[in-house]
Amino acid sequence: MEQKRKPSGAANREARPVKDIIKPAKTVLSKVSVQSALNEMQAEGVDSSPVTDQRGELLGAVSKNEMNRKVGGMGHDPKTEPVEAHVEKDNPYCFEDQTIAEAERIMLDANVPEAPVVTREKLVVGTTTLEAIAQAKEGEKPRNSDKSRWLIPLVCLMLPLGFGAAKIFRFLSRLD
Repeated sequence: MEQKRKPSGAANREARPVKDIIKPAKTVLSKVSVQSALNEMQAEGVDSSPVTDQRGELLGAVSKNEMNRKVGGMGHDPKTEPVEAHVEKDNPYCFEDQTIAEAERIMLDANVPEAPVVTREKLVVGTTTLEAIAQAKEGEKPRNSDKSRWLIPLVCLMLPLGFGAAKIFRFLSRLD
């Protein structure tokens, strides 16, 4: 009788879809004013947010800094200026049926700690983070040290400082 082998942690991560580790997304509608979007983002405590249309389709993202600079600097009225004029369309996102490993690669390549998760029709279903991916990895293998306490914040600090994915991977491979 042939025994079936259980997949290893890495193989399991390769097969698990990213929709298994998403959290609800806080989005901004494209038709609201810049002031309304800034107020929503302030209330949520976020610096950027995905932007959707009425159906929930991802259009891109906006950041507080960019909107403040562009709207305030150009003399536009934030109460009447629509958000859709300030949407950045080249932001990374993941499809819900992609693997966790693929989502991790997308975020590391783009140097972002968080990305929206969408259906194949680009309807937003949630968001995922490098932290959630690291926690999913941690749950798949036996814990051999307490480095997870400082490793996730360290990677999240390295990304905005301009460390590329290759440098981060080299650094992490030396820790094991």
